Amino acid sequence: SSSSLTQNSIAPELPGFYYDSEKNRYFRLLPGHNNCNPLTKESIQYKAMECKRLRLLEEEEKQKKKTARPGLNSSMLLRKRQLGLLSSRSYCRLVHELKVNCMQRRKIEIHSPDSSVTGTNNFKIIVADGACERIFTVNDVEHGGCKYGIINLSGLGQESLTVEMYDNLYFTNRKVLQRSVFSLTHWSTLCLMGIAETPGCASLLPASLFSNSNPGDRPGMLCSFKISTAWSCAWCLNPQADNCFSTGLTRRVLVTNVVTGHRQTFGTNSDVLAQQFATQSPVLYNGCRSGEIFSIDVRQRSRKGQGWKAVRLFHASAVTSLRLLQAEHYLMAADMAGEIKLWDLRTTQCVKQYKGHHNEYAVLPLHVNEEEGLLTAVGQDCYTRIWSLQDAHLLRTIPSPHPATKDAIPSVVLSSRLGGSRGVPGLLMAVKQDLYHFSYN
Repeated sequence: SSSSLTQNSIAPELPGFYYDSEKNRYFRLLPGHNNCNPLTKESIQYKAMECKRLRLLEEEEKQKKKTARPGLNSSMLLRKRQLGLLSSRSYCRLVHELKVNCMQRRKIEIHSPDSSVTGTNNFKIIVADGACERIFTVNDVEHGGCKYGIINLSGLGQESLTVEMYDNLYFTNRKVLQRSVFSLTHWSTLCLMGIAETPGCASLLPASLFSNSNPGDRPGMLCSFKISTAWSCAWCLNPQADNCFSTGLTRRVLVTNVVTGHRQTFGTNSDVLAQQFATQSPVLYNGCRSGEIFSIDVRQRSRKGQGWKAVRLFHASAVTSLRLLQAEHYLMAADMAGEIKLWDLRTTQCVKQYKGHHNEYAVLPLHVNEEEGLLTAVGQDCYTRIWSLQDAHLLRTIPSPHPATKDAIPSVVLSSRLGGSRGVPGLLMAVKQDLYHFSYN
């Protein structure tokens, strides 16, 4: 048997045993943790993942310039552009691909008016506003709640790479239910708060709550609605329903008018884990635990049954994130099987699949940068992956600076204008207590 193992590059897997390629032999595994023999399947998998992460980090440091496509470089792109072989749009898209592959990680120093809380709490999520001028942050705090704040990105243009973070310590009594429940507009933030076992609430917070002005001058939250068993929320930006937000609940969708308090209820067959409103029409797209994706026109009155469902798409696993592209003819969806699909809403057909994403049970967001032609997603394995929107080619895989654990999944923001129209392009990554900037070179 030993001679056959040396001939085969991959040893056959035996139930209850682990094969060590270095020692060329099998070792017995125990089903759980044991003080006498700590060798378990989980510990072996974690060790292998950590070795891979450290190796990739070392390669990232050594390899300053790299490309995801053979023969793609700045000189070749410029030559093709001068010869008229590339359109302006294709040229810009390929330049972004080059810059994304050459991004280098640098740690950011965070300043805060309250120096006692700077850098002491783990980042849970970061979300950029529409202009990428500010970053809304959620941090865990010691007593079990969350702290909310806004980061000013104006310091990214300096050599020291500093940012200013303004906190509002008033909203620290509740946990954020999941990683993708925020809808950020230019003037306010819609967030879903609560504890899994108790009723939660959807709160609309004005951005001025996080300024560095006198705390006594700050207004309170615009409105707060008690909503139980909520999984997701979304704010409508269409003028016909721009004072409404939706929450995805257990087996139903609730659309609330924040001015009148009027509510519409739509019954579903499954929990609604992801939502997004269209902007060209007051249509709400919903992703369910059953894998179904359906749309609702919120102008119609709620009805019994499922007759109000318009577009219907189906995944094989629970849908965790939805993103409409700008023309709103295409919908991007990710699920708990790690599949990312691009759907044509006109034909209800899947036109592209983005391979490599890893997810088994977490609710993880998608980040679509249509102007740059990029798709970004952080997997449950803590790797940040960037694809080309056009041909679904995996451009780059970025390892986390911290060991991969359930509470250390990075939260990212990618933009070519971080800090506004004159900002610094690149990728922001928040993990644990640290904030990193992967800048375009």
